[in-house]
Amino acid sequence: MKPKIIFSEEKKGWIKRSLLSNIEKIIDYRGRTPKKLGLSWNDTGYLALSALNVKNGYIDFNADANYGDQELYDRWMGDNHLHKGQVVFTTEAPMGNVAQIPNDDLYILSQRTIAFEVKHDLIREDFLATLLRSQKIFNELTSLSSGGTAKGVSQKSLSNLKVCLPTSLDEQSAIGSLFRTLDDLLTSYKDNLANYRSLKSTMLSKMFPKAGQTVPEIRLDGFEGEWKFIKLAEAILEAYQGINTASDKVEYSISGIPILQAKHITNGQINYRDTRYLDMEIYEHYISKYMPKKGEILFANIGTIGPSVLVDSDKMFLIAWNILKISIKDNYSPVFIKIILSLLDSKHIFERITTGNATKFINKDEIMDIRISVPSLEEQQAIGAYFSNLDNLIAAHQEKIMQLETLKKKLLQDMFI
Repeated sequence: MKPKIIFSEEKKGWIKRSLLSNIEKIIDYRGRTPKKLGLSWNDTGYLALSALNVKNGYIDFNADANYGDQELYDRWMGDNHLHKGQVVFTTEAPMGNVAQIPNDDLYILSQRTIAFEVKHDLIREDFLATLLRSQKIFNELTSLSSGGTAKGVSQKSLSNLKVCLPTSLDEQSAIGSLFRTLDDLLTSYKDNLANYRSLKSTMLSKMFPKAGQTVPEIRLDGFEGEWKFIKLAEAILEAYQGINTASDKVEYSISGIPILQAKHITNGQINYRDTRYLDMEIYEHYISKYMPKKGEILFANIGTIGPSVLVDSDKMFLIAWNILKISIKDNYSPVFIKIILSLLDSKHIFERITTGNATKFINKDEIMDIRISVPSLEEQQAIGAYFSNLDNLIAAHQEKIMQLETLKKKLLQDMFI
């Protein structure tokens, strides 16, 4: 059976055979421990590869891991040195993560992880990695695996696995190269995303004054002078709680204007999934009071406490009773005040003024009474623009990662049927 996408111009076809017929040797040290060798792990030395740091597509060098010294490496690995590009595979907890050795460093093959030495005249290592990461192979391995909640794969299970692959090594190389490029792109975008998130976290901690101080540690160019303390109420023009759908006996519709609840505010964004709707004609009188305008802040203060979002579009929607709609005065920046609310949430300030038993809530007056530190309007706007740009970069990288992962999944489905 041929896949939907074929790389080889010669189209020599694909064949089905046992996975292990392509494998010269499986390196498997499961059950081996330093204690059994009379030794112990170290804090430095040769990195031990295990199910903790072998992820699907890469080795996670930031994960908790063990290390071994030269004596432990020699006695553990013997002559089985892992090489760059070699495929490693997690056999359980989790089962099915596939990565390749990324460089020429030496590694210890540790718990719940095996490595394949391939027959180079039958299969390319890049292709083997791609093949093992396909959903089809994962599903088949799951059906062959043993165990309850924590599935595991034995060498016997692997011996029963049949795989389809092109006879042309050039086609295998082309497929492997494509997915290696996709993996490299994903790694690059994920690294950049982590860096932008780290930068944002660092700047949030340094661009706002510490408790009891009136100037931040880091300041944008062109600004000086002390920040002033105000109550949040001084920056707020008006604040309205959303529609009390229970007391108003609201009847929902299958279409119309979406009505958002606190659960729809996630990660500083509005999530419109699973929203209910109100008929616009019936509930037209709600629009003036309960329809947020661009530039207003939505703050979850009942049930779910703390999440907030700045309305950045003219999309029509209404808000339910557990969201507070906040309008900001002209001499304050809505973006800046939204950042302040997020900082207060991250510091658990809202937890101190939360009341209620079955349903937690923060009274509007309690929110208004919170003291915050603010600079001039111009500096507020500059700070808001800085973090808005960072948020846009983060969002763009998240979108690109999602697109690449979707493309990769689609290609894997089309190539391995």
